[in-house]
Amino acid sequence: MNVVSLFSGAGGLDLGFILAGHNVIWANDIYSDAVKTYRNNIGNHIVEKDIKDIPSKEIPSADIIIGGFPCQGFSVANIKRHTNDSRNALYRELLRVIIDKQPKYFLAENVKGILSLDKGSVFSMIISDFTNAGYNVSYQVLNSADYGVPQKRERVIIIGVRKDLTYQYVFPEKTHSPDGSDNKSKWVSIKDALAIYPDPDTPNDIPNHTYSKYKLNFNGYIGHRKLDPNKPAPTVTARGDSKGGVVILPHPNGLRRMTCRELATVQSFPSDFIFFGNNSSIYRQIGNAVPVKLAITIAKQFNLIEHDNDKS
Repeated sequence: MNVVSLFSGAGGLDLGFILAGHNVIWANDIYSDAVKTYRNNIGNHIVEKDIKDIPSKEIPSADIIIGGFPCQGFSVANIKRHTNDSRNALYRELLRVIIDKQPKYFLAENVKGILSLDKGSVFSMIISDFTNAGYNVSYQVLNSADYGVPQKRERVIIIGVRKDLTYQYVFPEKTHSPDGSDNKSKWVSIKDALAIYPDPDTPNDIPNHTYSKYKLNFNGYIGHRKLDPNKPAPTVTARGDSKGGVVILPHPNGLRRMTCRELATVQSFPSDFIFFGNNSSIYRQIGNAVPVKLAITIAKQFNLIEHDNDKS
């Protein structure tokens, strides 16, 4: 399918669709470092501009519109979240483009916390908005670890299928489980995922293999919790900004923070995917991304729909 991507960031979701066989024809983000990363790894079709300033007529038509709309206002990690947070309104830009372009499908991704915001009323409003736009809407919470990602990252995946189409999106079956039961593979542990990397303090030529010197203080707060090396990592966050303050998971050895390269691996980015910007910016780009392996799995389900449509 031809894909239009909004809030693309460094391109985790887009890369997943590309690796699943789809064609991303247009993308957009406002964050300069993320756009540079995207252009150098994925393509020049990304537009660096505020989506609020881009008329729908300037966006090409596509089979599907995808977007992990900014989630900071929705996240349960943000204790100051509220329904009037200006960042929450950005989903309306995704809605606006969907209404105007009327693709066959759309995919919207967000944090699990969006389900409980304002006792569920915000999510109900979002689903109602998408339904009124002309789509049959379904959603499911997917745990990235269940699809081979070395991270227990839960995300709400919202799928819309235009009402004139007769096919329904089928959410992917789990391929992994905590203990490898039910004929599934065992969850990928953080120890196994990071075993390929040498000590970043020794000479090496691995790109982005540098880390924040922010002091470790295991006090139970986010970014200050010891990791069990035999399990997937907890959720990678994107708190903070490009100037600093980003909360970075500790390495499972408990001696330092993860390097940018290691954190990218936790998000299942390929080892040859190079990030641009300073460490804080790179950590932020990685934290904002959809895990690539999860994106591939989600995107492949659209291949099944398109195959059925071709047969009909």
